[in-house]
Amino acid sequence: MIRQLIRSYVGLVAVAIALFTVPVAFTLTDQLRDDTAESVKREADTMALLLGNGNASSCAALDEMAEAYEGETTGKVQVTALCDTKLLSPKQDAALTKALEQGQSTTDWGSSFIWGPQLEITVPARASKEELDGRNNGPVVGAVRIVYYTDGMTSRLWQIWGFRAGLAVAVLAVAAVIGAAAARRITRPLRQLNEMASKFSDGDLTARSPVTGPPETQTLAHTLNLAGERLDTLIASQRIFVADASHQLRTPLTALRLSLDNIADGVDDDFVKEDVEQATAEVVRMSRLVNGLLVLARAEAKVTAAEPLPIWDIVRERLDVWRPAADERGVTITLRGSADGRLLVLASPGHLDQVLDNVLSNALEVSPDRGTITVQVEPKGDEVVLAVLDEGPGMSDTEKSRAFDRFWRGKGLTGKSGSGLGLAVVKQLVTDDGGTVTLGDSPEGGLKVRISLRASSRSGG
Repeated sequence: MIRQLIRSYVGLVAVAIALFTVPVAFTLTDQLRDDTAESVKREADTMALLLGNGNASSCAALDEMAEAYEGETTGKVQVTALCDTKLLSPKQDAALTKALEQGQSTTDWGSSFIWGPQLEITVPARASKEELDGRNNGPVVGAVRIVYYTDGMTSRLWQIWGFRAGLAVAVLAVAAVIGAAAARRITRPLRQLNEMASKFSDGDLTARSPVTGPPETQTLAHTLNLAGERLDTLIASQRIFVADASHQLRTPLTALRLSLDNIADGVDDDFVKEDVEQATAEVVRMSRLVNGLLVLARAEAKVTAAEPLPIWDIVRERLDVWRPAADERGVTITLRGSADGRLLVLASPGHLDQVLDNVLSNALEVSPDRGTITVQVEPKGDEVVLAVLDEGPGMSDTEKSRAFDRFWRGKGLTGKSGSGLGLAVVKQLVTDDGGTVTLGDSPEGGLKVRISLRASSRSGG
């Protein structure tokens, strides 16, 4: 939009310059032609008067005047041979015939476009009649022609047009700068609204736009701010409801599971035991789902601030917790990377623990028996990359694009006991701490979960 405004503004200025400058340049060009023709003709008329007198003094004056004119200008004088002078007589042509026979002056620019290489002005010379007020109005006795070379006029023409062209370019450049500044000022409220919309799309419902600019954008900004406040209130209410509901459901689900365990212990019928086990499995899945919703609601609330935490200590602690479950299936969990206990990351307390628990749970769920889960920790500039690689079936590109959606469950995580909230919780917690999480392919054919966290500038002890 800024470019369009600049182009429109510069275009209007260009049209205004053209409408003003081009006619002025043409006017100056015509004036240059007329002034030159008038000046040359005036000289030719003066010489024709001297030629018409026919006496020795007039011829001498004509000779001197012609030589002086040729010396001071780029012109050349030609006359018919009526005086005993050194002047050359021109050859017979249409202009000379018209002057001698019809007594008419002619002006020939040598070209129909502006002018040619020379200007030729031919005037008749009439015999003087003293009785007629000294004016040469007698019969035509000769002719005078001045050939004026237009090189100087052409240089002057280039100066006229070149100066105006340079001035036009300078004005257009200034207009472009002014137009850019004006366009940015005009579109600033729209950019602010776009920035607010971008933050909305990223999940930041606290973003607001300044109410500035023309009345239309002020009204739009005010409306969007109200909508943002209303939406933030609704989402906050929803989160509170989910957290409260999840918290309230945990107690009856726990009681229901204990009741089912008691029933299973007191029943000998295999069919009844099988039904109770299926019911218990569903209760367990429901408990995991409720716990996931509660964790997600707390993560979205953003109630804690990130602080420097020793990533190696947290990773080792969580791996020690998960190794017994992995040993039961013969799965090996290995830790690789720079074993630097002073490596700190910025994260909210408890977030990284939950992230590792969800990722390791998913990796263990899909890992084959006697498989390997690899955890890597490496510093990368101002970031610390935590990667978890498994040897499971992996994910297709389509599955990876949906893996962070809530309640979406892919093969291996899922159809049995997964809640579909694990990776959604991971992304929410990592994003809240200013990091990123992506999914890729493991060299062993499984899934690679890459978590990038901000490194802390402080050093651990």
